[in-house]
Amino acid sequence: MPFYERGEVRIRYEEAGSGFPLLVLPGGGLNSTIANLSTPFNPLEILADEYRCITLDLRNANAGQSTGPLEIERPWDSYTDDHLGLMDHLGIERFLVLGFCIGGPFIWNMLQRAAARIPAAVLAQPSGSRPEMRDLFYENNMAGWGSQLCARRPEITMAMVDAFLTRMYRSDPDFVFTVTRDFVRDCRTPVLILPDDIPAHPYAVAMEAAMLAPNAQVSMYPWKDPKDRIPLAVRHIRSFLRAHRPA
Repeated sequence: MPFYERGEVRIRYEEAGSGFPLLVLPGGGLNSTIANLSTPFNPLEILADEYRCITLDLRNANAGQSTGPLEIERPWDSYTDDHLGLMDHLGIERFLVLGFCIGGPFIWNMLQRAAARIPAAVLAQPSGSRPEMRDLFYENNMAGWGSQLCARRPEITMAMVDAFLTRMYRSDPDFVFTVTRDFVRDCRTPVLILPDDIPAHPYAVAMEAAMLAPNAQVSMYPWKDPKDRIPLAVRHIRSFLRAHRPA
């Protein structure tokens, strides 16, 4: 697998197919890796016939090969640096984005920082904050990500992980974590949202974002179960991306 390197950051990535570039952000929260793309469908297998698909292991995901420092004061932006930096490394100025789970907040942050580079985006089962479960992501990542990271990287302490996750998920625990409702309301980028409804992927937040964004579309719901609905969702994604990719 190739790597993109910038200072202390080393990002493992993978490409498949050819055509207009499509950045694919796997799910799995802070343990997001290329291996997670096997469910609910693998875009690198399904969409590589039309797009140059590019995906990556998230920085410091426990099962991945991407590494870098914990940027405690700017956690979301540090990951967006990796996403945009990888596209710069590949010489890609404009690209579509498809993100699962944590890819939802990542996409909103990319649109906040570099909307001119992204003609359209697809948010599949996006993460969001439930008012009744504000600490869900903090607690899950302290247990399921931070402790393993510290075991692998002795220079990283649980106190650093706590500060990182507090900044990431507790300093602004509402909505989609990375942007405000006002930003979504003013965002002109076309987005397609495929809602889910589990604790980490609240249906209400996905639908609120879809209602606010002026150029949003929504897929059918549920779209993953039964599994014979997944091809219908993929067709919707294909038609949406085709409609918005530059000539």
